[in-house]
Amino acid sequence: MRSLCASCCRFMNISQKGELQMPKSLQKHLLSIQEEEFKWLLREEVHAVLQQLQDILKEASHRFTLPVGGSEGPIKQENFILGSSNADQVKGVLMLQGDALCQADINLKMPRNNQLLHFAFRDDKQWKLQQIQDARNHVNQAIYLLTNRGANYQFKTGCEVLKLMDAVMLQLTRARNRLTTPATLTLPEIASGGLTKMFTPALPPDILVNFYINLNKLCLTVYQLHALQPSSTKNFRPAGGSILHNPGAMFEYSNQRYEVSHVHKVECVVPWLNDALVFFTVSLQLCQQLKDKIAVFSGYWNYKLY
Repeated sequence: MRSLCASCCRFMNISQKGELQMPKSLQKHLLSIQEEEFKWLLREEVHAVLQQLQDILKEASHRFTLPVGGSEGPIKQENFILGSSNADQVKGVLMLQGDALCQADINLKMPRNNQLLHFAFRDDKQWKLQQIQDARNHVNQAIYLLTNRGANYQFKTGCEVLKLMDAVMLQLTRARNRLTTPATLTLPEIASGGLTKMFTPALPPDILVNFYINLNKLCLTVYQLHALQPSSTKNFRPAGGSILHNPGAMFEYSNQRYEVSHVHKVECVVPWLNDALVFFTVSLQLCQQLKDKIAVFSGYWNYKLY
């Protein structure tokens, strides 16, 4: 232990306050080494990470089964069976093509009289899933930001890299949020939406439907309604916006007041949505790791980095 301390003391000076101080020549040498490491990080490792991010996000974009980069080709159609673990009131088959539901065939068993209703999309109609469309747009924007810094581009400061990573992470977070956070809608918004006009035969006035994405699942909610009579003594309180409304929720539409009597939710797993979410998570981790590496040098250069 004494020999180690003696060896260290040869390179260190004692200040007037009794503190150990590193000789300026050694400080300069260490800073020179760190500066070379940082230059290598900006010159080599940053571009390696950017290329890795591009590869991952291009795979994510392909998972949306849409042409990427102007490539031509048919969009894959996939059939999914709707199901629920606790009820068989609603059954159906959906055909998904990229961000569009091009067919929906639904059977609904009415709980009051066990009457079976069947309705399907009209042949000339398809329903765009805005969540998938928005998520794909955010992914493509992230890819654009990355490809805008080619292999020959020279990053000059850590601040420049951090700003790029922040911009990419913002797009990826928005893409992920669009799939993990469905929109909150009021019942009048669902009633007045174009989805009610998609079906043949037409939906009865006491039925509402809503499609949305939740994580890796495509969900269908069917609301059965009860028309409230003007003489009803119930305290009418319109429900606000929600992803899923519960029985008892009330609303007014076209001068008629309604109450939700039954709610049926069925869903199907879309495997490529799960793949996309995994790609988003991995990409966000890579961005954060690169930011952390840049931040390590901030204590050495402060103003030079930023």
